[in-house]
Amino acid sequence: MAKGTPATTALEKAGIAFRLHEYDYDPDAPSIGMQAAEALGVSPARLLKTLMARAGSEVVCVLAPSDREVNLKKLAAAAGAKDAAMLKPADAERITGYRVGGISPFGQKKRVSVFIEQTAMQNETVILNGGRRGLQIELAPGEIVRLLGAKPVAVC
Repeated sequence: MAKGTPATTALEKAGIAFRLHEYDYDPDAPSIGMQAAEALGVSPARLLKTLMARAGSEVVCVLAPSDREVNLKKLAAAAGAKDAAMLKPADAERITGYRVGGISPFGQKKRVSVFIEQTAMQNETVILNGGRRGLQIELAPGEIVRLLGAKPVAVC
């Protein structure tokens, strides 16, 4: 299958069970997450998009269902900040070491706080970016919490 990425390497090193899914990435899709969910034939609620934001002065990573929008006021409150804003694509790429459309919460260049939409925790498994465009990782949401210290919160 796919060549390893920093994300798959991090999961293997941690001994976390996961499955890889590849699909034909469409850079012109209006919603990358929705396009991935459709291509893989999975519910958009199970396919999480990885978003990079700034909450106050801190950079954070947000995992949200691909069919929902992040509420920046809720994100700021969850992070204990006065405000929150999405990072510009170039800043997200520089901080994570990944290209937009391929950003994974695993194996980022710099460790940041991670927030996962609490409704995602109801799924047996979720699917999120594997570190390159067209590669998704499926794993139990509890493993995301365990490995990244992700905080399940209502951000949508």
